[in-house]
Amino acid sequence: MLLVDDDESILEVISAAFEHHGYGVLEARDGSEALVRAERDAPDLVVLDLVMPRRSGFAVLDRLRQRHATHPPIIVVTANTDPRHEQFAHDHGADAFFRKPFDIDSLLQTAADLLKNGR
Repeated sequence: MLLVDDDESILEVISAAFEHHGYGVLEARDGSEALVRAERDAPDLVVLDLVMPRRSGFAVLDRLRQRHATHPPIIVVTANTDPRHEQFAHDHGADAFFRKPFDIDSLLQTAADLLKNGR
């Protein structure tokens, strides 16, 4: 799975939780790095922040969807409270949406469900 967030503490918490449950975790700290890693490593799941430097999560969503007809499931995790962002995320390929702070067990369960059901 690919975890994309510019907040080091969020990266640590989510990465540790996923690794504890047996996932291999790749990390990216901005949208540009996320696209490079997605192209190179073809992750089976992406957990993506929306507001980041160099390239936003919105741009990453669009790019993954444009380049990959069968893009991996994408879970958006953001601190943004604007309800339009959730709709935009879903309209642009996100399979699930979480607002920070979130319940890590719910995030893990959603990831497991998406991977098990092929979305």
